[in-house]
Amino acid sequence: MTKLITTANIARPDDFYADLLAAHEGLSKTESDAFNARLVLLLANHIGDRAVLAEALAAAGHRESRV
Repeated sequence: MTKLITTANIARPDDFYADLLAAHEGLSKTESDAFNARLVLLLANHIGDRAVLAEALAAAGHRESRV
């Protein structure tokens, strides 16, 4: 089983952050929220491992995982 990586693991993270901000430019709050939801679902599908996803949900919500 793969474990959730919580240490820095993105090449050029500042560039990614700038790209993320740019992707939200001009969007309304509703559009931005929808964009974030689609992005989360795409990345979750890419990860695919339910145990890792459960760890991520727990880490993001600071609660215990159900898986």
